[in-house]
Amino acid sequence: MIENVNASSTVDEVPPREQRLDAYGRSYATGKRKNSIARVWIKPGAGRVLVNDTPQEDYFKRAVLSMVIQQPFTATSRDGQYDVYCTVSGGGLSGQAGAVRHGISKALDAFEPDLHKLLKQVGFLTRDSRIVERKKYGHRKARRRFQFSKR
Repeated sequence: MIENVNASSTVDEVPPREQRLDAYGRSYATGKRKNSIARVWIKPGAGRVLVNDTPQEDYFKRAVLSMVIQQPFTATSRDGQYDVYCTVSGGGLSGQAGAVRHGISKALDAFEPDLHKLLKQVGFLTRDSRIVERKKYGHRKARRRFQFSKR
């Protein structure tokens, strides 16, 4: 005989997300965008951001890229509350800024699990999977063909 199990109680009970910290009180995450990979550590602090041992303003000269990095903190109202240390490799500056933003968002989610829903709604936890299309044989670029000539 089959016993009737209350299915609604097992579906509704989701274990709460836990804070993930290392021995130094930091949370770590890896962010990716295009061909760039960023390893990000955050900890409570004055809001300093170091990218490859360089202040954010010196590494990312364009103001737009600095704004991209600050978006997770602005969206969660955590401006100036965390120090960020990250190492970035691969790709160009735009891809690196996107990778750092993705890493900061994931590290912030690990540090404060209550922010997961907000960061997910804004779209910062999703990895942007768009990459450069490869060049094909017989084409000048990925899709651009050579100019046709009848003669």
